[in-house]
Amino acid sequence: MKKYLIQKGDSLSSVAERHSVKDAQTLRSFHNTHCPLQDLLGYELLPGKELLIPQDKQYLKEDEEIADPLNGFDDEAPSAEKSAESQGKQTIKEKKTENNTCSSGPHDGKYFVVQKGTCQCNQGFKFPKFKVTSHQKHYWNDAEGQSDYLAVTEDDTQFDPPAQPFGQCKLKPSSGGYLPCAYAPAGKWTKTYGKVKVMDKSCVTEISELMCTSGGKITILKHGQQSEPGKSHVAKANAREQHIYNPVMDFVEFQEEYGTNYGMAW
Repeated sequence: MKKYLIQKGDSLSSVAERHSVKDAQTLRSFHNTHCPLQDLLGYELLPGKELLIPQDKQYLKEDEEIADPLNGFDDEAPSAEKSAESQGKQTIKEKKTENNTCSSGPHDGKYFVVQKGTCQCNQGFKFPKFKVTSHQKHYWNDAEGQSDYLAVTEDDTQFDPPAQPFGQCKLKPSSGGYLPCAYAPAGKWTKTYGKVKVMDKSCVTEISELMCTSGGKITILKHGQQSEPGKSHVAKANAREQHIYNPVMDFVEFQEEYGTNYGMAW
């Protein structure tokens, strides 16, 4: 990836076009997936801020195919009917890759959303997680059946926290500031992936949208399938290889410090 300093007059669409990224949604999703929490991006760009630009072909216009075919979802499977209860808490479809994506038209290369994913409202200020209520059986990318990885479907319109999930609402200004969010979904999620269903309900992906009766448009901020290196990964990593990847960093010192901070035995 590379960094771009946002200029006055820039928009997600113009920056995406300039750097040959597929579209504004792809650019925003990539940035929010890889940036620190304090740099999460909404729909408006702030001049002077840094924007992370993808350079992998899968995000660029020159390559409309998914980079790794094993990472795409099989369109031949019209539904996912394996339950965690009857199949030992298996994922909906066993994958050889770390994350699950779907492949069909506008959903090419987009990730399915899980319960620990977050969303945003273009009229709000906070980013709640999902609360899956349509089922308790199907998971994405998690063989252990952890609730964080429950598949989000078109019917899952509740969030955590349930009250005022987006903080304050820009559509409700007052003399004392914006009034609290009074979220109420206007129907189901749209732009869902209908070729894969959970309990006969279409799955939510990164491009799905939901309208609030107050007038806000809710979209996906993070799909929730990101993996983070754990203590065991650091412990097992080869220091010599890591030095090749990043010669500036003293990885042995990092391992020792990481182990001290987290109570690991070496």
